[in-house]
Amino acid sequence: MEIVFGLIGGLAIFIFGMQFMSDGLKNAAGDQMQSILEKLTGNRILGVFIGALVTAIIQSSSATTVMVVGFVNAAMLNLSQAIAVIIGANIGTTITAQIVSFKISEFILPIIIVGFGMNFLARKARWKYIGAVILGFGLLMHGMDIMSGAMKPLQQVPAFKEIMLSFAVHPWMGLLAGLGATVLVQSSSATTGILIAMASSGLITLDSALPILFGTNIGTCITAVLSSIGTTRNAKRAALAHVLFNLLGSLVFMMFLNPYESLVTLISGESAGVPRLVANAHTLFNVTNALIFIPFIGRFSSAIYRIIPEHDEERELSTKSRFLDERMLSTPEIAFSLAKKEILAIGQMSRKNYRNSVNGLMTKNPKKLRKVFELEPVIDKLIKQTTLYLTRISQQSISSHLSMQNTAMLHTAYDIERIGDHAENIAQIAQGYLDGRFVFSEMAQKELEEMFQLTMDCIDTALDALETGDEQQAERVNVLEKEINRRERDLRRQHTERLREGTCIAEAGIAFLDILTNMERVGDHCQNIAESVLETA
Repeated sequence: MEIVFGLIGGLAIFIFGMQFMSDGLKNAAGDQMQSILEKLTGNRILGVFIGALVTAIIQSSSATTVMVVGFVNAAMLNLSQAIAVIIGANIGTTITAQIVSFKISEFILPIIIVGFGMNFLARKARWKYIGAVILGFGLLMHGMDIMSGAMKPLQQVPAFKEIMLSFAVHPWMGLLAGLGATVLVQSSSATTGILIAMASSGLITLDSALPILFGTNIGTCITAVLSSIGTTRNAKRAALAHVLFNLLGSLVFMMFLNPYESLVTLISGESAGVPRLVANAHTLFNVTNALIFIPFIGRFSSAIYRIIPEHDEERELSTKSRFLDERMLSTPEIAFSLAKKEILAIGQMSRKNYRNSVNGLMTKNPKKLRKVFELEPVIDKLIKQTTLYLTRISQQSISSHLSMQNTAMLHTAYDIERIGDHAENIAQIAQGYLDGRFVFSEMAQKELEEMFQLTMDCIDTALDALETGDEQQAERVNVLEKEINRRERDLRRQHTERLREGTCIAEAGIAFLDILTNMERVGDHCQNIAESVLETA
């Protein structure tokens, strides 16, 4: 029982120290780690480097992979970029194993004292975070020391030693043991830490440890798989890429256990103890696996798409522009017509998002709201690409009339993006309605439905005027916008009266007025689009 308590208690302190250290590092770095991933370019080498860097800093490949799945889900990264970061994350996670493989027992308590002192006494937040990092590191090493000490008596238990040594004879059992342990604790660093603690206690040799080590690399995928549940198909592809990358790499290395053991021993030197050999084997495996896969990221990505094919709905969520063509910039008139087509296509996406946000509210349909949240970042990204394209057109030698049209289209792009933003605002309010935080009366629902029909008519007319250049349609938008403003004022006054009389609860009243405001502003942006059409006619 003493061994069990020592092992579990040591593991708890180890994981707590690792988490404390990770939180301190993330707080010290602010939002920079997330910002780096968001700004990732398509360069696969850079992606691998960033994945390794971020994971080395936050001390968790699972956390990095979960972030990557989230970014893919939000259309911030494509699958090839995500795979590159995941490959890098596997390299970065080996830093933990390298740290804990060094025997620094006599320095652990001074490290804890210094870290605690800085975290407890420092006035500046940055120094507190640095203190948390040092304290977390000390606790991590202390947990490691406890586990190592707790397992030493097992040296005298022949049955346990036989089980550990049997993994050298039955390596696939060792792989399953490592996989199972990592799935259980959901941290490959923790499992590797236990493995190094066992090596420090003389309970395991390198040939027995290697299969377990490869199993931990497969088991760590469970966190990404769990985080991909309920996400987009592309996010599920990122999780599958993580599983296949680690699984294929581990299976290949399992076929060359003896040569790999000899290579690790040769690189580490004859004087290296088993803990150092295990840490080096962990690092060498992930680095080699990365070097093998990097040249084939494109093909690997294509294979993932064959396993989880693209659906029609998913194509709509693509952040690749449909009409923009860099080659046409040398012919500004054609380039402008392509940019206009792109703006019109994005306008239809904003229109769809607005319709889904209000319909999701009226019908209490969470799927429609989820579609709004999925499509909004795509709209933002496409608008950004189109705005840049229009800016590059303005840098060409163009006529004054085309210059005026181009400037008007830049303003229109902003208005279309804002319609999408107001749709998202309404969807967020609707989410509270679906969660039961407030209830709308039948009268309030009827009034919102009337405003919705007015604003939808306004959007349709504005987009039609933009596409055809029809001045009559543009003038009709102005008429509709005035009607939206008049109706919004009447409904606001009536609803304020209901609030005063107590026939409407405050939460529902505030939500109702917020939705009205967003609808009225949609009308304003439609009017701006119509004015641009009239100015350039």
